[in-house]
Amino acid sequence: MTASSSTTPETDGRYVVSRTIPAAPQQVFALLADPARHHETEPTDWVRGSLEEDPAPLTELGQVFGIEMFHENAHGRYDMHNRVIAFEQDRTIAWEPGQYGPDGELGTGGWTWRYDLAPAGGAGGAGEGTEVTLTYDWSAAPDPLRKELGLPPFPPSFLEESLAALERAVTAQ
Repeated sequence: MTASSSTTPETDGRYVVSRTIPAAPQQVFALLADPARHHETEPTDWVRGSLEEDPAPLTELGQVFGIEMFHENAHGRYDMHNRVIAFEQDRTIAWEPGQYGPDGELGTGGWTWRYDLAPAGGAGGAGEGTEVTLTYDWSAAPDPLRKELGLPPFPPSFLEESLAALERAVTAQ
């Protein structure tokens, strides 16, 4: 099966990219729900790995998982803690990145990552594989933070490359 992809132009602070991945939704979801494997879904080395030695799989709304990150524009290594904001087993998973403040509260910046999965070929599942739609949404980020961080920090092609990396990771199993 050949992968296909499509991109929706930026609209109101969102990028939406889709790709058909030649794997079952359960396989794709299992990788996305495993924080130890998130670095495999990223086309650069921005996402480094889980902050936990043996991270628990993502299984519910409100769950928080830590990821080691690295970016030169952020002065090198930093930690992000992501709160799961949408969870439907084998269908949808989304999180909002943030950082813990001195008060111990998780503060988020107003951007989210969301993966929606559907059997390729529509609801009847006539095709093979999974239609994966990745949405990066920064529409809730306040304008001063958008300017400070340069949101979005990448073009839509970054999401296309992310889905290609996800496909490589899932099909290599």
